[in-house]
Amino acid sequence: MPSVELDAIREHRIKTEIIADAEDKEDRAMAWYYYLEEAVNFPFIAKWTKKGRKSSSPQEKQVEVLGMAPDDECEKDMFVEVAYINGKEDDVYSARLSEIEAIDADEESQEALADWQYWLARGYKF
Repeated sequence: MPSVELDAIREHRIKTEIIADAEDKEDRAMAWYYYLEEAVNFPFIAKWTKKGRKSSSPQEKQVEVLGMAPDDECEKDMFVEVAYINGKEDDVYSARLSEIEAIDADEESQEALADWQYWLARGYKF
């Protein structure tokens, strides 16, 4: 059961602008990937909330979201590349986009990120 109410405007955008020509799950995954890559203005600061493997309590870290992960990593879920604030330059990690909450992203980016969160909350799949 979906955890958010149906949003007719967002549904229309998803169906007509994001996945309009997608025929199968691979097409839908790549449609989402290219939509997010185009619509989100990277980099931006965000909170990354992830559940640790050894701990049941979620860990929150402030990160800089650098861009989308390579497209071949996004065939089952959307991932972004992140770096810890004040971390080492070489420390770049892949994070599920669903674990990212933008702190200072612009309006266009926030809308695209909200589209992805909505898609997940409605229980939609590729």
